[in-house]
Amino acid sequence: MKQLTSVFFFYAFFMSMVVQAQEIAILKYNGGGDWYANPTAIPNLVRFCNTNIGTALNEKVVSIAVGSSGIFQYPFLHMTGHGNVVFSDEESLNLRNYLMSGGFLHIDDNYGMEPYVRKALESVFPDKELEELGADHPLFKQEYDFPEGLPKIHEHDGKRPQALGIFHENRLLLLFTFESDLGDGWEDPSVHNDPEAVRQKALKMGANIISYVFKN
Repeated sequence: MKQLTSVFFFYAFFMSMVVQAQEIAILKYNGGGDWYANPTAIPNLVRFCNTNIGTALNEKVVSIAVGSSGIFQYPFLHMTGHGNVVFSDEESLNLRNYLMSGGFLHIDDNYGMEPYVRKALESVFPDKELEELGADHPLFKQEYDFPEGLPKIHEHDGKRPQALGIFHENRLLLLFTFESDLGDGWEDPSVHNDPEAVRQKALKMGANIISYVFKN
């Protein structure tokens, strides 16, 4: 009976992935961090991708709690913020099951998340570590070429940008972009007054991530 339940669960998951094959959701989490930061970022990225790389993403972007079974309806989750991130044991298990079942999570540090993200991910994958993606990874050549890897959008501490991932059987489950702040570059031009060239760089890198998840 337990085996039949597992089969049904994974069948239902993949059927929901087919139905919702072109949807992105913003991940809500506890701990006090502002998961709702950069409200114009994902809608702008969705429009850029639909216009420029042939995706058919739903422009209505929803938010969903990390502990909700509803995350299984979305093949792509995006998470951002500036501060603390806390996953309960139940939330960690739910997120792990989602990622191991074929889902994908992009975490974009909006400045200040990094130490909290690392700690939270230890509860999700105690048996795995974040690994840095080299500049030769397909992620950086998907639609647009980034020969030096992850671009720097905002300076913050002046450290080099890093794309860190968690893998299972050579599949990238999770991408953590750190010291880049792609989301700020995706926001409306009036929010950060970034030069258009910087915004385009951020949007193109975002399009590469979207393409990597939905087209591979």
